[in-house]
Amino acid sequence: MGLIWGEVVLSNPVRTELAPLAVRAMADSGAVHLCIPEHVALQLQLQELERREVVLADGHRRTVPYMGPIEVRFANRRCFCQATLNSEPLPTLKSEPPPAR
Repeated sequence: MGLIWGEVVLSNPVRTELAPLAVRAMADSGAVHLCIPEHVALQLQLQELERREVVLADGHRRTVPYMGPIEVRFANRRCFCQATLNSEPLPTLKSEPPPAR
């Protein structure tokens, strides 16, 4: 797993009157979900869709808001997705717990 940094543009496809945000983002080939800080969710006026349990990089489990929709643009590509909300001051890698067997 390698970490890559790049600039992406985030926007709210439902609230097109809001300005998109250009942000520096870390991409991790082992990550499962997009994770955004609270101030980005507030600026894009994202709605909480549900709450999800995540596992932090240190192994702790936490229930966090799952926000969206979000349009993500990078170079000549774009996608629509949702994101977990990260209230930590520094980036923390997150993933969903594996299904119970």
